[in-house]
Amino acid sequence: MTTTDLFIQLQPDLQRIADGVARDIRDAAGPRARVGVAYSGGVDSTVLAALTARAVGPDCTTLLMAVSPSLAKRERRLATRQADELGLPLVEVETRELDNPQYAANPVDRCYFCKDELFTRLDDDLVGRLRLDAIAYGENLDDAARPDRPGARAAREHRVLHPLASAGATKADVRAIARALGLSSADKPAAPCLASRVPHGEPVTAEKLLQVDAAEDAVLAAGFSDCRVRHHGDIARIEVPSSEFALVADDERRERLLAAVRAAGFKHAVLDLAGIQSGAFTLQLLTARPGAA
Repeated sequence: MTTTDLFIQLQPDLQRIADGVARDIRDAAGPRARVGVAYSGGVDSTVLAALTARAVGPDCTTLLMAVSPSLAKRERRLATRQADELGLPLVEVETRELDNPQYAANPVDRCYFCKDELFTRLDDDLVGRLRLDAIAYGENLDDAARPDRPGARAAREHRVLHPLASAGATKADVRAIARALGLSSADKPAAPCLASRVPHGEPVTAEKLLQVDAAEDAVLAAGFSDCRVRHHGDIARIEVPSSEFALVADDERRERLLAAVRAAGFKHAVLDLAGIQSGAFTLQLLTARPGAA
Protein backbone atom coordinates (compact mmCIF):
# COMPACT_ATOMS: atom_id res chain seq x y z
CA MET A 1 0.00 0.00 0.00
CA THR A 2 1.27 3.47 -0.93
CA THR A 3 2.03 5.73 2.01
CA THR A 4 0.82 9.34 1.80
CA ASP A 5 3.51 12.02 1.55
CA LEU A 6 2.65 13.99 4.66
CA PHE A 7 5.22 16.69 3.92
CA ILE A 8 4.13 17.69 0.42
CA GLN A 9 4.18 21.45 -0.18
CA LEU A 10 0.83 23.16 0.42
CA GLN A 11 -0.61 26.29 -1.16
CA PRO A 12 -0.02 29.42 0.95
CA ASP A 13 -3.60 29.61 2.30
CA LEU A 14 -3.52 25.96 3.33
CA GLN A 15 -0.01 26.26 4.69
CA ARG A 16 -1.20 29.04 6.99
CA ILE A 17 -3.68 26.59 8.49
CA ALA A 18 -0.97 23.93 8.83
CA ASP A 19 1.23 26.50 10.57
CA GLY A 20 -1.64 27.43 12.90
CA VAL A 21 -2.18 23.78 13.82
CA ALA A 22 1.53 23.36 14.52
CA ARG A 23 1.61 26.51 16.62
CA ASP A 24 -1.39 25.42 18.71
CA ILE A 25 0.15 22.02 19.42
CA ARG A 26 3.62 23.36 20.17
CA ASP A 27 2.33 26.17 22.40
CA ALA A 28 0.27 23.67 24.39
CA ALA A 29 2.66 20.75 24.59
CA GLY A 30 6.11 21.67 23.25
CA PRO A 31 7.93 21.39 19.89
CA ARG A 32 8.61 17.65 20.18
CA ALA A 33 5.47 16.69 22.02
CA ARG A 34 4.09 13.19 21.75
CA VAL A 35 0.51 13.70 20.57
CA GLY A 36 -2.41 11.30 20.47
CA VAL A 37 -5.01 12.15 17.84
CA ALA A 38 -8.59 11.01 18.47
CA TYR A 39 -9.14 9.34 15.13
CA SER A 40 -12.17 8.00 13.30
CA GLY A 41 -10.97 7.81 9.70
CA GLY A 42 -13.15 10.78 8.74
CA VAL A 43 -11.64 13.71 6.89
CA ASP A 44 -11.28 15.96 9.96
CA SER A 45 -9.40 13.54 12.19
CA THR A 46 -7.31 12.32 9.25
CA VAL A 47 -6.23 15.81 8.26
CA LEU A 48 -5.50 16.62 11.90
CA ALA A 49 -3.36 13.48 12.11
CA ALA A 50 -1.43 14.47 8.98
CA LEU A 51 -0.86 18.05 10.16
CA THR A 52 0.13 16.84 13.63
CA ALA A 53 2.72 14.56 12.05
CA ARG A 54 4.02 17.53 10.05
CA ALA A 55 4.25 19.56 13.26
CA VAL A 56 5.88 17.11 15.68
CA GLY A 57 6.96 14.24 13.45
CA PRO A 58 5.35 10.91 12.55
CA ASP A 59 7.29 9.19 15.32
CA CYS A 60 5.56 11.44 17.87
CA THR A 61 2.03 11.04 16.46
CA THR A 62 -0.30 8.20 17.47
CA LEU A 63 -3.83 7.59 16.18
CA LEU A 64 -6.34 6.63 18.89
CA MET A 65 -9.58 5.07 17.63
CA ALA A 66 -12.56 4.36 19.87
CA VAL A 67 -14.10 0.96 19.16
CA SER A 68 -17.55 0.03 20.44
CA PRO A 69 -20.92 -1.16 19.07
CA SER A 70 -21.62 2.43 17.95
CA LEU A 71 -18.79 2.25 15.38
CA ALA A 72 -19.91 0.79 12.06
CA LYS A 73 -17.78 -2.16 10.97
CA ARG A 74 -17.23 -0.60 7.54
CA GLU A 75 -15.96 2.60 9.18
CA ARG A 76 -13.52 0.61 11.27
CA ARG A 77 -12.16 -1.10 8.16
CA LEU A 78 -11.82 2.18 6.26
CA ALA A 79 -10.12 3.90 9.19
CA THR A 80 -7.61 1.07 9.57
CA ARG A 81 -6.80 1.16 5.86
CA GLN A 82 -6.26 4.90 5.91
CA ALA A 83 -4.04 4.72 8.99
CA ASP A 84 -1.81 2.43 6.91
CA GLU A 85 -1.81 5.03 4.12
CA LEU A 86 -0.75 7.70 6.60
CA GLY A 87 2.03 5.47 7.90
CA LEU A 88 1.07 6.32 11.48
CA PRO A 89 0.56 3.88 14.36
CA LEU A 90 -3.05 3.12 15.25
CA VAL A 91 -4.16 2.13 18.74
CA GLU A 92 -7.73 0.89 19.15
CA VAL A 93 -9.38 1.91 22.40
CA GLU A 94 -12.33 -0.16 23.60
CA THR A 95 -14.96 2.16 25.01
CA ARG A 96 -18.03 1.16 27.01
CA GLU A 97 -20.38 4.10 26.69
CA LEU A 98 -23.36 1.72 26.52
CA ASP A 99 -22.63 0.74 30.13
CA ASN A 100 -23.38 4.32 31.17
CA PRO A 101 -27.15 4.72 31.84
CA GLN A 102 -26.88 8.42 30.98
CA TYR A 103 -25.60 7.55 27.51
CA ALA A 104 -27.95 4.62 26.96
CA ALA A 105 -30.96 6.81 27.83
CA ASN A 106 -30.11 8.77 24.67
CA PRO A 107 -30.62 12.38 25.79
CA VAL A 108 -30.00 15.24 23.39
CA ASP A 109 -26.46 15.59 24.80
CA ARG A 110 -25.67 11.87 24.38
CA CYS A 111 -22.43 12.73 22.53
CA TYR A 112 -21.10 14.35 25.69
CA PHE A 113 -21.16 11.02 27.53
CA CYS A 114 -19.55 9.24 24.58
CA LYS A 115 -16.67 11.68 24.32
CA ASP A 116 -16.29 11.79 28.10
CA GLU A 117 -15.95 7.99 28.10
CA LEU A 118 -13.31 8.11 25.36
CA PHE A 119 -11.25 10.90 26.88
CA THR A 120 -11.48 9.35 30.36
CA ARG A 121 -10.15 6.03 29.02
CA LEU A 122 -7.35 7.84 27.22
CA ASP A 123 -6.42 9.71 30.39
CA ASP A 124 -6.61 6.61 32.57
CA ASP A 125 -5.17 3.94 30.28
CA LEU A 126 -3.08 5.38 27.47
CA VAL A 127 -1.60 8.80 28.20
CA GLY A 128 0.90 7.37 30.65
CA ARG A 129 1.58 4.12 28.80
CA LEU A 130 2.21 5.87 25.47
CA ARG A 131 3.93 8.82 27.17
CA LEU A 132 1.62 11.30 25.45
CA ASP A 133 2.00 14.99 26.16
CA ALA A 134 -1.34 15.99 24.64
CA ILE A 135 -4.54 14.66 23.08
CA ALA A 136 -6.12 16.45 20.10
CA TYR A 137 -9.38 15.95 18.25
CA GLY A 138 -10.67 17.09 14.88
CA GLU A 139 -13.21 19.80 15.61
CA ASN A 140 -13.17 22.35 12.79
CA LEU A 141 -14.44 25.92 12.81
CA ASP A 142 -17.83 24.99 11.32
CA ASP A 143 -18.32 22.29 13.96
CA ALA A 144 -17.53 24.76 16.72
CA ALA A 145 -20.38 27.00 15.55
CA ARG A 146 -23.01 24.22 15.56
CA PRO A 147 -25.33 23.75 18.55
CA ASP A 148 -25.41 19.94 18.26
CA ARG A 149 -21.83 19.20 19.32
CA PRO A 150 -21.99 18.48 23.09
CA GLY A 151 -18.84 16.39 22.77
CA ALA A 152 -16.92 19.66 22.64
CA ARG A 153 -17.78 20.20 26.32
CA ALA A 154 -16.14 16.89 27.22
CA ALA A 155 -13.08 17.87 25.21
CA ARG A 156 -12.77 21.13 27.14
CA GLU A 157 -13.16 19.35 30.48
CA HIS A 158 -10.38 16.92 29.58
CA ARG A 159 -8.16 19.67 28.13
CA VAL A 160 -8.18 18.08 24.70
CA LEU A 161 -6.75 20.30 21.98
CA HIS A 162 -8.76 21.36 18.92
CA PRO A 163 -6.02 22.66 16.61
CA LEU A 164 -8.10 22.80 13.41
CA ALA A 165 -10.69 25.11 14.94
CA SER A 166 -7.96 27.14 16.65
CA ALA A 167 -6.27 27.60 13.27
CA GLY A 168 -9.54 28.80 11.73
CA ALA A 169 -9.96 25.77 9.45
CA THR A 170 -13.45 25.39 8.00
CA LYS A 171 -14.77 22.09 6.63
CA ALA A 172 -13.95 23.33 3.13
CA ASP A 173 -10.38 24.08 4.22
CA VAL A 174 -10.05 20.61 5.75
CA ARG A 175 -11.20 18.94 2.55
CA ALA A 176 -8.86 21.12 0.47
CA ILE A 177 -5.91 20.04 2.62
CA ALA A 178 -6.99 16.41 2.33
CA ARG A 179 -7.04 16.68 -1.46
CA ALA A 180 -3.65 18.39 -1.51
CA LEU A 181 -2.19 15.56 0.58
CA GLY A 182 -3.92 12.90 -1.52
CA LEU A 183 -5.87 11.47 1.40
CA SER A 184 -8.50 8.89 0.51
CA SER A 185 -10.96 10.54 2.92
CA ALA A 186 -10.86 13.88 1.06
CA ASP A 187 -14.39 13.49 -0.32
CA LYS A 188 -15.65 10.96 2.22
CA PRO A 189 -19.17 11.80 3.45
CA ALA A 190 -19.65 12.49 7.14
CA ALA A 191 -20.21 9.31 9.14
CA PRO A 192 -21.63 10.03 12.59
CA CYS A 193 -21.83 7.14 15.03
CA LEU A 194 -24.61 4.57 14.73
CA ALA A 195 -26.30 5.82 17.90
CA SER A 196 -27.28 8.98 16.02
CA ARG A 197 -29.84 6.85 14.13
CA VAL A 198 -31.92 6.26 17.28
CA PRO A 199 -34.41 9.02 18.21
CA HIS A 200 -33.50 10.89 21.39
CA GLY A 201 -35.37 9.48 24.37
CA GLU A 202 -35.44 6.00 22.89
CA PRO A 203 -32.83 3.74 24.56
CA VAL A 204 -29.63 2.99 22.66
CA THR A 205 -28.84 -0.73 22.76
CA ALA A 206 -26.23 -2.91 21.13
CA GLU A 207 -29.01 -4.80 19.34
CA LYS A 208 -30.35 -1.63 17.71
CA LEU A 209 -26.88 -0.58 16.64
CA LEU A 210 -26.26 -3.98 15.02
CA GLN A 211 -29.55 -3.67 13.15
CA VAL A 212 -28.67 -0.23 11.84
CA ASP A 213 -25.15 -1.32 10.88
CA ALA A 214 -26.43 -4.29 8.86
CA ALA A 215 -29.21 -2.28 7.21
CA GLU A 216 -26.86 0.51 6.17
CA ASP A 217 -24.46 -2.03 4.69
CA ALA A 218 -27.40 -3.29 2.63
CA VAL A 219 -28.30 0.22 1.41
CA LEU A 220 -24.73 0.91 0.35
CA ALA A 221 -24.49 -2.51 -1.31
CA ALA A 222 -27.58 -1.55 -3.33
CA GLY A 223 -25.54 1.19 -4.98
CA PHE A 224 -26.32 4.29 -2.92
CA SER A 225 -23.35 6.58 -2.25
CA ASP A 226 -24.37 7.50 1.30
CA CYS A 227 -27.18 6.72 3.71
CA ARG A 228 -28.67 6.85 7.18
CA VAL A 229 -31.05 4.19 8.48
CA ARG A 230 -33.08 5.71 11.29
CA HIS A 231 -34.33 3.19 13.84
CA HIS A 232 -38.06 3.51 14.58
CA GLY A 233 -38.81 0.18 16.24
CA ASP A 234 -39.94 -2.22 13.51
CA ILE A 235 -39.52 0.50 10.87
CA ALA A 236 -36.26 1.39 9.13
CA ARG A 237 -36.51 4.95 7.79
CA ILE A 238 -33.94 5.10 5.02
CA GLU A 239 -32.31 8.39 4.07
CA VAL A 240 -30.27 8.54 0.85
CA PRO A 241 -29.24 11.45 -1.40
CA SER A 242 -32.37 12.67 -3.20
CA SER A 243 -30.49 12.59 -6.50
CA GLU A 244 -30.32 8.79 -6.14
CA PHE A 245 -34.02 8.11 -5.48
CA ALA A 246 -34.38 6.65 -8.96
CA LEU A 247 -32.34 3.62 -7.89
CA VAL A 248 -35.32 2.21 -6.01
CA ALA A 249 -37.39 2.21 -9.21
CA ASP A 250 -35.53 -0.92 -10.22
CA ASP A 251 -37.70 -3.77 -8.95
CA GLU A 252 -34.89 -6.29 -8.48
CA ARG A 253 -32.72 -3.80 -6.57
CA ARG A 254 -35.65 -2.73 -4.36
CA GLU A 255 -36.63 -6.30 -3.53
CA ARG A 256 -33.04 -7.24 -2.63
CA LEU A 257 -32.76 -4.18 -0.42
CA LEU A 258 -36.07 -4.86 1.30
CA ALA A 259 -35.07 -8.46 2.00
CA ALA A 260 -31.72 -7.37 3.44
CA VAL A 261 -33.29 -4.70 5.68
CA ARG A 262 -35.78 -7.25 6.98
CA ALA A 263 -32.95 -9.70 7.58
CA ALA A 264 -31.29 -6.99 9.70
CA GLY A 265 -34.29 -7.15 12.05
CA PHE A 266 -36.79 -4.62 10.71
CA LYS A 267 -40.32 -5.48 9.57
CA HIS A 268 -40.77 -2.42 7.37
CA ALA A 269 -38.50 -0.22 5.25
CA VAL A 270 -39.53 3.27 4.14
CA LEU A 271 -37.72 5.86 2.03
CA ASP A 272 -37.54 9.38 3.52
CA LEU A 273 -38.49 11.82 0.76
CA ALA A 274 -36.48 14.57 2.47
CA GLY A 275 -33.28 12.78 1.51
CA ILE A 276 -30.20 12.43 3.69
CA GLN A 277 -30.16 14.77 6.70
CA SER A 278 -27.31 15.65 9.05
CA GLY A 279 -28.22 15.83 12.73
CA ALA A 280 -31.83 14.96 11.94
CA PHE A 281 -32.84 14.11 15.51
CA THR A 282 -30.60 16.44 17.53
CA LEU A 283 -31.02 19.64 15.50
CA GLN A 284 -34.79 19.17 15.44
CA LEU A 285 -34.91 19.21 19.24
CA LEU A 286 -32.40 22.00 19.71
CA THR A 287 -34.09 24.35 17.26
CA ALA A 288 -37.46 23.66 18.89
CA ARG A 289 -36.25 24.97 22.26
CA PRO A 290 -37.55 28.41 23.38
CA GLY A 291 -35.15 31.13 22.30
CA ALA A 292 -33.44 28.95 19.69
CA ALA A 293 -32.35 30.78 16.55
